[in-house]
Amino acid sequence: MAGNIPDLEATARAGTGKGAARTARREGLVPGVVYGGGSDPVAINLDFNKLLVRLRKGRFLATLFNLKVEGMDDVRVICRGVQRDVVKDLPLHVDFMRLRQTSKVNLFVNVNFINAETAPYAPAGGMLTVNRTEVELRVTANNIPESIDIDLSEAQIGDVITSDSVKWPEGAKPVIDREFTIAAISAPKIVSADDEDEAEGEAAPEEGGEE
Repeated sequence: MAGNIPDLEATARAGTGKGAARTARREGLVPGVVYGGGSDPVAINLDFNKLLVRLRKGRFLATLFNLKVEGMDDVRVICRGVQRDVVKDLPLHVDFMRLRQTSKVNLFVNVNFINAETAPYAPAGGMLTVNRTEVELRVTANNIPESIDIDLSEAQIGDVITSDSVKWPEGAKPVIDREFTIAAISAPKIVSADDEDEAEGEAAPEEGGEE
């Protein structure tokens, strides 16, 4: 299970309705609600500035959070909606859904290349070109991988690493249902004599200038 699930801190909101929500916004908070998971909905408030930072990082709706509310047990949630101001595009309300251990979610998981420095292509000057640093996977909430590990110990120049050639973490599969490229090993660039002559010509000083 992934150990890098980010914490999301919130406070319980005593009141509900438009009046309580307006009060929260005046205090620099964003009202929200947590529902699902077989428990009653809970009204919460989140710090506006901290929430805005997370939203601007992107993929907020595809990130699993460990929600921490004082006086309550931590719970894993995923955002199911952000209501925004139609003019300023700032968050006004956030909905979170509790996840059961068997809940299926779509999450972006980082790609980790191992044995790159000792791979066969390295001494020959081959270059690893990464097309995707992360891949969106369909996973269960109780079995989220730390990363997608791709072993390059046998990688050769000219190899293309595609989704069909990767051993995905147990219980996970890509959201994209077609084959796609993750990385490729390219040959080193060969400098021709013409390239060298051109480079020397560009570097040559002009003749006939004033001393």
